[in-house]
Amino acid sequence: MSKIKINQNVLILHLTILIWGFTGILGNLISISAIHLVWYRVLIAAISLWIYLAVSKQQILVKRKDFISFIMVGGVVGLHWVLFFYAIKVSTVSVALVTLSSLTLYTSILEPLINKKKIALMDMLVGVVIIMGIYMIFQFESNYIEGILAGLACAFCASIFSIANARMVKKSSATLITFYEMLGAFFWVSVFMLFSGDFNENMVLNQSDLIYLLILGVLCTAVAYVLGVAVMKELSAFTVALTTNLEPVYGILLAMLIFGQKETMSLGFYGGAAIVLGAVFFYPYLKTKIEKRKQDLVIRKIY
Repeated sequence: MSKIKINQNVLILHLTILIWGFTGILGNLISISAIHLVWYRVLIAAISLWIYLAVSKQQILVKRKDFISFIMVGGVVGLHWVLFFYAIKVSTVSVALVTLSSLTLYTSILEPLINKKKIALMDMLVGVVIIMGIYMIFQFESNYIEGILAGLACAFCASIFSIANARMVKKSSATLITFYEMLGAFFWVSVFMLFSGDFNENMVLNQSDLIYLLILGVLCTAVAYVLGVAVMKELSAFTVALTTNLEPVYGILLAMLIFGQKETMSLGFYGGAAIVLGAVFFYPYLKTKIEKRKQDLVIRKIY
């Protein structure tokens, strides 16, 4: 692949991550509750992805076993988004995005346990650093404890469905998986709303909410996802993983730019955020270095 094409894909990747970072901004701008917001979002995203699959003439039908798996994982995706937008509404965009970064911590523990592998020492050390950063945020932002806890729970759900998707994508189309997961999220959120009495007058949208939801469902979910998948075919997994860690950084900068004083936090928060984001950002880099060193040692032993 030419250097120009690589640079183009890197630019598209950054644009995609910037769009993902904008999700939190829209969550703050939309006036309806978190549960209603997610209901509309997954409905719009599912319709958008169905149109994309139909236009690109991709096979939509799947096996019954796969369908059940996708729908169940979709429930976890729906819960993840409800917790994410709830965290934003009871705290700030910055708090929600930083706590969401604990996804790395959960995955480093859960993935080896689920796949019955030994937890790597490097993963444990990074996890400890992330815990230190989150504890520091707790200490300085005690007025946002509810948002912090919701953000941490949101990251736990993200870790669960990320691990599940890593398995399922080996057998099915990533776009198809996402389509059915959006349907699954819509189904489970609808069931919850039915029993909780959330199908009510509070679902009525004003003009700005409708516009923001269309942007959220189409651009930030369906379009961003298709772009993300496209570049993953051309760029290395390491490049994608490392660049994706910029999502909370982009999101926090956008929040500060748009909401100004409301997003201004204490120095303690930014110190804890720097620890968390630093650990998350350098984790793939350090892990790649360690794995390369191990490979070099194996080669030296052979020769």
